[in-house]
Amino acid sequence: MDYKIVNRNTGATYFLNEKEKTNFFIKNKLQNYNEINLTEQRRTRINKMLDVVAHLAIVGASILATLIYIQNYC
Repeated sequence: MDYKIVNRNTGATYFLNEKEKTNFFIKNKLQNYNEINLTEQRRTRINKMLDVVAHLAIVGASILATLIYIQNYC
């Protein structure tokens, strides 16, 4: 997992993996830093894109079915 660690006082940003993060917080206090899990953030973004694709596919299939129905029965 990858993490983005931001110092709340100075705004300094660190990009660390799991092992580096463990060593980092041995030396530094957790309350001074904002921790963001980049792996989870990436997974959430991909899931949102897949949801949009699924919704568009449903809408497209509905429109296609309507057009086929109109063409065959009107």
